[in-house]
Amino acid sequence: MKLSDFDFDLPDELIATRPANPRSSARLLVAEGGNLHDGRVTDLVNWLQPGDRLVLNDTRVIPARLSGQRHRDSAQGPVSAKIEATLLEPRADGSWAALLKPLKKIREGEEIVFSEDLSATLEAIEDGQGQLRFNLSGTDFDAALAEAGAMPLPPYIAAKRAADEQDKTDYQTVWARNSGAVAAPTASLHFDEPLLAALQARGVEISYVTLHVGAGTFLPVKVEDVTTHRMHAEWGKVGAEAAADIAATKAAGGRVIPVGTTALRLIESAAKDGQIHPWEGDTDIFIYPGFEFQVADALMTNFHLPKSTLLMLVSALMGQEEIRRIYDHAVSSGYRFFSYGDASLLIPAKTDTP
Repeated sequence: MKLSDFDFDLPDELIATRPANPRSSARLLVAEGGNLHDGRVTDLVNWLQPGDRLVLNDTRVIPARLSGQRHRDSAQGPVSAKIEATLLEPRADGSWAALLKPLKKIREGEEIVFSEDLSATLEAIEDGQGQLRFNLSGTDFDAALAEAGAMPLPPYIAAKRAADEQDKTDYQTVWARNSGAVAAPTASLHFDEPLLAALQARGVEISYVTLHVGAGTFLPVKVEDVTTHRMHAEWGKVGAEAAADIAATKAAGGRVIPVGTTALRLIESAAKDGQIHPWEGDTDIFIYPGFEFQVADALMTNFHLPKSTLLMLVSALMGQEEIRRIYDHAVSSGYRFFSYGDASLLIPAKTDTP
């Protein structure tokens, strides 16, 4: 299975830099039974049935991009350097792993000042990453970070424009509550309160799980044999109530439909012998063609990067040829791609178990 098998041509103008407004007005491409249907996200109420269960990732994106100054006394007098930091993940000891740019401008033990309230000391440098110890913790840290930080927009958006105040709303789901992600579960950005209310009135059930999406989600696959690719690990949790409700939906014959690849990867990580169980920990599950799904019956997701692990995941669900056909249709029909783009509802053909 070669990396080139997951490549396709994408016109640059189809890369969305702002989301649809309102959120649920985004386009929705439904693939079911070999047929493709063009619609809007609001049409979900027509495609989902009473007894179906949506699984939503309730992670909250932190404003992980920081700009600060490092000050130092030298033989020529006081000097300073601008340091850009992108927080990656918290460590067990309370420090943060971060990308620092330029890394060569700062030494271990030095302080970076991000605002009047927020600063951090560089404790160590390992594998090209810095280990930062902030002067604040808990709710004080959260408040100072919210004031000083910017949303960590994906590289393909950041290359076109800088993050702004609007992104602090746009790049966050309406149900976000557990802080820790440095990238959004972007399929969930299409939901607003009216759509959630309409789905629940329809009889669609909802469960929440947590997967803190890491910056590694944007790392390119660098190996030609994709089966040798190693995924970055991300922390997740499927609580007892969510696991029991998902299992009950499966037992009753309803469909379990994760919204986003993050929710799908998490519930498949929590599945054993075809059953989902409460689960918590780091997952580096890599889903590519040949994977046997234990829990997910369908998937709502955005349109993904060429040669990405996410494109491999949807190819595992639908089949490589079918995904190629779906993406050809999306490109020719002008669907908007990636984090702020349009959505798809992928419903694989049922296979009879022997």
